[in-house]
Amino acid sequence: MYRILTINPGSTSTKLGIYEDTQEVLVQNLSHSATELAEFPCVADQFEYRLEKINQFLQANQLKAEDFAAIVGRGGLLKPMVSGTYAINNSMLDDLKHSRYGSHASNLGAMLADRLAKQANCPSFIVDPVVVDELDPIARICGRPEIERRTIFHALNQKAVAKRFAKSIDRPYHELNLIIAHLGGGISVGCHKQGSVVEVNNALDGEGPFTPERAGTLPAGQFAEVIVKNQLSLEAVAKMLAGKGGLVAHLGTNDAREVEKRIENGDQEAKLIYDAMIYQIARYIAAAAVPVCGKVDNIILTGGIAYSKYLTEKLKEYIGFIAPVIVLPGENELQALAEGAYRVLAGEEEAKVYK
Repeated sequence: MYRILTINPGSTSTKLGIYEDTQEVLVQNLSHSATELAEFPCVADQFEYRLEKINQFLQANQLKAEDFAAIVGRGGLLKPMVSGTYAINNSMLDDLKHSRYGSHASNLGAMLADRLAKQANCPSFIVDPVVVDELDPIARICGRPEIERRTIFHALNQKAVAKRFAKSIDRPYHELNLIIAHLGGGISVGCHKQGSVVEVNNALDGEGPFTPERAGTLPAGQFAEVIVKNQLSLEAVAKMLAGKGGLVAHLGTNDAREVEKRIENGDQEAKLIYDAMIYQIARYIAAAAVPVCGKVDNIILTGGIAYSKYLTEKLKEYIGFIAPVIVLPGENELQALAEGAYRVLAGEEEAKVYK
């Protein structure tokens, strides 16, 4: 039996999980107030603060780092890589510490796991970070040669859900063609062609359906006019695309449950906007069938918003003609991290090397 500690740093929290093999033993969400985090100029500076919080959690539960067979952190913004479980190494840590590919709280995951694992003299890993890139070459091309499409998506949950589903029907993941839609604050729709995500929208930088807080794909010419007319900075444009787009821009909230309550109370504007988001999700799911020429085994709806029957039932009406639709709600990121580490510890796969 392998005891595994999982660490998932978010913008205002650090989620921790303890697993025995892949069975959850304990999960804890450590919240960090805006006042506490304001003391740190950048994300990397939060390292010692978050490490101390994790140590306090371990002490409160009469645990120490040495009790674990492996420690696994959420992968951050790194160079593009194929899917898998990666051993944390100095090259990875250097890229994360210097934010070479972007700054995000998830960058701390590998740093924290590495420090604790060195203390415990055990291996440390990351699993399927958001920069997993398995696009077909044809999918990288767009209408301007200066720009090549890249992927930033919910790889951790998409891959974990795909593998769990394949196991549940007793078929190998690499034999299936799946469309997986992760529905949360961001939305990513991936075509999993026999084990590789050969097509997926960049869920962060303005591609795909609009979401509770992201603008999705916009009419390029009209958006360019808005940028020029208002003399917007790159930072302001980024916030319009991610954080202040979608339901936030239209309805002032990123909470889908609140929007559904408004609809129940007769708010027709809320219904129109929410239904438009569902319509766009359906369009991108349908488009994801193209790389496999429509030969889709199943469509899987996952993520936090997949708990909504209003949304999932409407999606089924739109996309049910493509393939059977399975709803597996939730993110389960800590579980996915544990599963990735377990596969290496149990000899089911080899840890990959970040270069």
